[in-house]
Amino acid sequence: MKLLLTSGGVTNPSIDAALVDLLGKPISECRALCVPTAQWGHPMCGPASVRGFVAAGPRWAGSTGLGWGSLGVLELTALPTVGAQRWVPWVREADLLLVDGGDASYLCHWMRQSGLADLLPSLTDTVWLGVSAGSMVLTPRIGPDFVEWPSAPDDRTLGVVDFSIFPHLGAFPENTMAAAARWAADIGGPAYAIDEQTAIKVDDGSIEVVSEGQWMRFGS
Repeated sequence: MKLLLTSGGVTNPSIDAALVDLLGKPISECRALCVPTAQWGHPMCGPASVRGFVAAGPRWAGSTGLGWGSLGVLELTALPTVGAQRWVPWVREADLLLVDGGDASYLCHWMRQSGLADLLPSLTDTVWLGVSAGSMVLTPRIGPDFVEWPSAPDDRTLGVVDFSIFPHLGAFPENTMAAAARWAADIGGPAYAIDEQTAIKVDDGSIEVVSEGQWMRFGS
């Protein structure tokens, strides 16, 4: 897959240009599937925020509100009861999976349970646009402080990429650079702290930080 891993979505022209480059065509010509699943696992989210994401409300202008050619919903918790013969073609026909924030451990669980995690390696031309937990789920670990789902066995996630992500740098009082440094020391591997104006672009093994804001890389 081609990955654009963000903290707050497409928030500035640089991230927008990176997204269009990965897609290879204008956003208005692309078919997107939005994935709200992570929201159900986080205590700060619920029906109203899921509706806002799916309906492209004002807070989601940088994700579902970007002006997609078509926008559908892929709810991972439903997929095991639907059957792969139905949902796999939906995913393969999409240009982009737009995966929202919430709890990354909950999202990881349902990506595995649904079979989407197993499908990812075959989606070579599909773009993954992650927001917060939707980005973190592709990393090896998220750190215990980011686990909100009580049933999570630990903080391990899918490990599609070999680095971890500390999102929302500076967006909340507790998300300071010092807090990110302590988090990174516990993670023990390569990691990035990124703010709402920063994205990590991964294309064919190449990693590029796209930013009009603040970020930091930790580890070797």
